[in-house]
Amino acid sequence: MLAVVQNAFGGPEVLEAVRAPVPEPMPTEVLVRVHATSVNPVETSIRSGRFPLIGRPPFTLGWDVSGVVEKVGRGASRFQVGDEVYGMPFFPRPAGAYAEYVVSPSRMLARKPPSLDHTEAAALALTGLTAWQGLVDYAGVRPGDRVLIHAAGGGVGHLAVQIAKARGAYVIGTVSAGKADFVRSLGADELIDYRATDFGAAVRDADVVLDVVGGDYGERSFATLRPGGTFVTAVDHGNDELRAKAEAAGLRFVGVGVEPDHVALEALAGLVAQGRLRPHVSHVFPLAEAAKAHTVVEAGGLLGKVVLSAV
Repeated sequence: MLAVVQNAFGGPEVLEAVRAPVPEPMPTEVLVRVHATSVNPVETSIRSGRFPLIGRPPFTLGWDVSGVVEKVGRGASRFQVGDEVYGMPFFPRPAGAYAEYVVSPSRMLARKPPSLDHTEAAALALTGLTAWQGLVDYAGVRPGDRVLIHAAGGGVGHLAVQIAKARGAYVIGTVSAGKADFVRSLGADELIDYRATDFGAAVRDADVVLDVVGGDYGERSFATLRPGGTFVTAVDHGNDELRAKAEAAGLRFVGVGVEPDHVALEALAGLVAQGRLRPHVSHVFPLAEAAKAHTVVEAGGLLGKVVLSAV
């Protein structure tokens, strides 16, 4: 099979397309013929060595998978050969999804939403699970809640807007001016151009804040929350100092380290089926051009996700 490997930390040029053996599924696992995978910012950080989550190279990056079940291991009864599936196997351990085949425990996958093609489904798993686990599982967003979503036009943010709206929330998003129309079309009730307006002064009495930006966004967000409100961060979940400051301010601090979860994947697929959720794909590259995809992701300013096609 074709797989993208790297043998050293560095820039996008360290990503190399090579021939590799097709993996074999163990008991309770399935072998998936990958049709598409997506590129997430965490992968660019791992590739560069800034965030050596999976150790030192050599390795194959990637977690998002959308494809077709090719082989079923013993004891894996959830799927049959030919089923279309999607998911985020093994995270934060290596999954090797930048490849034409990947193995996954069957319970880390769900059936692909029929109304999405593989390119769109590959853009849904990691970012969708991050948004769902943060907003629904941990923050418990309910009808009428005021939810502030940072980077509302990005990979996690544009899905979080749709999930929060589906839960009946009033959604406020921070965006650049060029993304405002896009995020408004997703259902956001209020938008703040973070380059022109201080969101910390513009927003009050939010029930939940979802932060995927980091830096000073965390502490600046505290003023936007009502007493007892929930601050959810997907980037500073290990920041004990920030947690202490949030708790001292009378706020609930939630750090989200996204986890494989077929129940949440099925819930996301349900929203897709209802027409209430759809991932946006801004760029598609062939698998062998993973380096170009990383360059685009690192340039920033994207609407939605960048996807690698493996067929």
